[in-house]
Amino acid sequence: MKRGDIVFFIVCLLAVLVWGCGKNKLSVTLAGSTAFQPFAENLAEQYMKTHPDVTITVQGGGSAVGVQSAISGAAQIGMADLVILPDEAKALTTTIVARDGIALVVHPSNPVTNLTSQQVRDIFNGKIKNWKEAGGSDVPITVVSREAGSGTRSSFEQIMKDIHLTKDALIQDSNGTIRETVANDANAIGYLSHGLLNEKIKAIKIDGQECTIESIVAGKYILVRPIYLLVKGAPEGEIKNFIDYVLSSEGQQTIKAKGLIPVK
Repeated sequence: MKRGDIVFFIVCLLAVLVWGCGKNKLSVTLAGSTAFQPFAENLAEQYMKTHPDVTITVQGGGSAVGVQSAISGAAQIGMADLVILPDEAKALTTTIVARDGIALVVHPSNPVTNLTSQQVRDIFNGKIKNWKEAGGSDVPITVVSREAGSGTRSSFEQIMKDIHLTKDALIQDSNGTIRETVANDANAIGYLSHGLLNEKIKAIKIDGQECTIESIVAGKYILVRPIYLLVKGAPEGEIKNFIDYVLSSEGQQTIKAKGLIPVK
């Protein structure tokens, strides 16, 4: 190999090495709320399109996981959808990025369209066991609930009050599995994020109020909780940049378009 060829090869190799080093990506991990997870994934995808040097990973696990992950550093950003944050979250920097209605859902074939708050309590406590007792058909009720540690379950129980979940309840580990369970059981009732409603399930009124953005904004619908992003210490660098993006006009518009209520 001629000397000129060797020099050219070395120059090219150095260029490749320098170019590769410049492509090292920054990494941000979010973990927690399964209700907010699909929205966070969508926001992360949008952010990465204009920030190709950043990789954002979104994981679920529930709001309790979100709080603990932020505290331990397992995730740079925790996600929680709780009406009341646990005491340990006081050590974290909290930012409300959206609000979310919790819809009470049944199978589309269920003739029931409205329940009182007391009927909801009695159903989930196991006192009302047949739909006939709540204005429906003479069939047993299948109660479907989230697991302990879920932000959706904690918020549901905190807002409704006096709920001691029946031992007969089917426990699901995400809003998505709640939706599928109710969609496949004509006698089921469950609850999930308003943003995850679709034609496979039917949201019913509580005390005559529908779970709509209009009712939530007007303060008429009672099952509403905030969505928090949690950070250990003051947000800096790409962590701060991503949270700022979620709060930006574009981020808030995405939140609204996907079915959550923006804070701005």
